[in-house]
Amino acid sequence: MFDLPVETAENRRNYTRFRKALLKDGFMMLQYSVYARFIPSEEAAATHRRVVRAVIPPLGQVRIVALTDHQFGKMEVFYGRKPRPAEDPPMQLLLF
Repeated sequence: MFDLPVETAENRRNYTRFRKALLKDGFMMLQYSVYARFIPSEEAAATHRRVVRAVIPPLGQVRIVALTDHQFGKMEVFYGRKPRPAEDPPMQLLLF
């Protein structure tokens, strides 16, 4: 999850570079500024954490959270006040 400034041209470039780096590393957008990637093990998660840390822009806030597939499967999703089914949980051990 991230909240990056976009007031200046340089801020927007940093935002775009960060977002593209996440996509290149296999992350998918769940919501604006919320990206997820399915990862099979804690060792693999450590590798992707290093990738994310290496591309964090100088300004703004980035949070890295790991969820199990069971926790991800308990997610409730709403569009307005209407509930919708969440994405199918991964057939792997961790959501990063």
